[in-house]
Formats: sequence, structure tokens, C-alpha cells
Amino acid sequence: MSTIGFYITLPLLYLISLLPFPIFYIVSDGVYFLLYRVIGYRKKVVYENLKNSFPEKTHEELKAIEKKFYHYLCDLFLETLKTLTISKKEAVRRCSFNENTKRIFKELYDEKKSCILVMGHFGNWEWAGNSFSLINPQQLYVIYHPLSNKHFDKLMYDMRSRFGTKLYAMKDTMREMVRNRYEINATAFIADQTPSPEGAYWTTFLNQDTPVFWGTEKIAQKFNYPVVYVTVNRVKRGFYEVNTEYLVTDPKNTKEGEISELHTRKLERDIIAQPEVWLWSHRRWKYKRK
Repeated sequence: MSTIGFYITLPLLYLISLLPFPIFYIVSDGVYFLLYRVIGYRKKVVYENLKNSFPEKTHEELKAIEKKFYHYLCDLFLETLKTLTISKKEAVRRCSFNENTKRIFKELYDEKKSCILVMGHFGNWEWAGNSFSLINPQQLYVIYHPLSNKHFDKLMYDMRSRFGTKLYAMKDTMREMVRNRYEINATAFIADQTPSPEGAYWTTFLNQDTPVFWGTEKIAQKFNYPVVYVTVNRVKRGFYEVNTEYLVTDPKNTKEGEISELHTRKLERDIIAQPEVWLWSHRRWKYKRK
């Protein structure tokens, strides 16, 4: 999109963001109709991913999950826009941290331990990042892929950092973590992206051979930071709850592949429990194991 196109679009994005939530979700329903019923955005990819992941389910069961997923996807897109204008109070109300989760982060902070957070594209990870920075004492860093469009990249950067979260471009992660090693912080890795098959950790995930980035495991071992698994459960439309659990407290004493296997199994558990709130439109299985 050109610079002119971006600045024409920007007021519309802010207008949508300012809508009251009841109207906001009516707009989302309209987007769902266009995306799913009219355009059919990536329907083949979504259905194929669902069918291969849940071979035991009937066609009717898979289509029911598919429809719920598209409703969630439209909500997620618009909820991300909401971060342009949402208040701190509303952000915490809409994406809360349960008491056990707050206890874990306070415990780590009191022990002066930085940590690594590992999660998937599950629930609303954008809202979780904003709420984290409003609730917990650690400085949160999120690893991200810069967008090719510099205007939208800056917009997303500003939205994600609005309440104090800081971002690392993926290629700069190790250098930045070394630079900030004396600070008590938490670095969030979204670990269900698709790496190059050469050099990836291969495992079975949702009944399919799946490559997994080594980065989360290798960096955790290098810094010996405790690894915390994060789940962003969708409680109901427009409301999420963040749950966490210790995955590994002493990464240096783990076997090769152990951390990668652990966080993959946790995400698989969450997807099976609430399949409609994972990012099925992503071509997660485009590579085959040699």
C-alpha cells in the first residue's frame, strides 16, 4: 500500500477502534460474512489443516470448528485494532491474569530472575502482551517479524508498545537479550511459526510431522532463564484469561529437544481443548520431513 493509501485508511482504523464493544462486534460479524461466506479466505487451507489434525472428527464437526474459527479470526483482527484506543482499565478487564499467573511472575521478580515466555498463536496474544505490561513488574520484550510496509510496521509497533511492552526484531533477539541481561525481564517467544525444515526440531504435532524452531530452547539454555508456558484462554467473546505454568526451571540441565517437546505438547493440549482459537489459516505444514 502506498503512503497516500495508508493515510486514507488510518482514520477508518481509528474509527473502528473507537466503536463501543456491542457495535464493534456487530462490525466483526459483518466482516465474518464477507471473509467466510463471500471471499472464502483460505478456506481450503483451514479445512485441510483441521482435517489432518483431527482425523477422528466428522465433516460436520470440522465445519462447525471452521465456522467458529472464522468468527474468532475476525474478532481477533478487530480486537487488535482496539489496542489503538483501548484504556488501561479496559485492557486489563478484557484480558486478565489469574492469581496463579500473577504469583509466578511476582515470584520470579522477587528472586531477581528473568524468564522466557513461550506461547502459540492461541487466543488473543496481542491483548495478553498489553495486559502483561500493566499487571506484572517485569519489563516485557516481544519478538516480532517487522512488516514490509514501513507505515503499517510502525503502526503495529506503536500498538504493541503502547502500555510499555518493548519489541525485538527476530534477527536482533540474541544481541538485544545480551544487552539487557542485567535487567529483570521476560522475553516472549511465539513458538508455533514455521521454520525452514533444515535444522529444525522435528516432532509430531496434531497428528502431523512438524518442524519447530530451536530458538526458544537454545536461548533458554544459553541464558539459563526459567521457561514459562503461557496460555491465553478465550473465556467468552471479547474476554480472555492468561494462565501460566513453569515449563522448565533449569534449562541448562535439560536434554536436547526436551524444551521444544514440552512446549509443543502444551500447545497441542490447548488446541485440542479449544480448537477454534488457534490460527488455522497459517500454512503450518507446508514442509515435509525428509
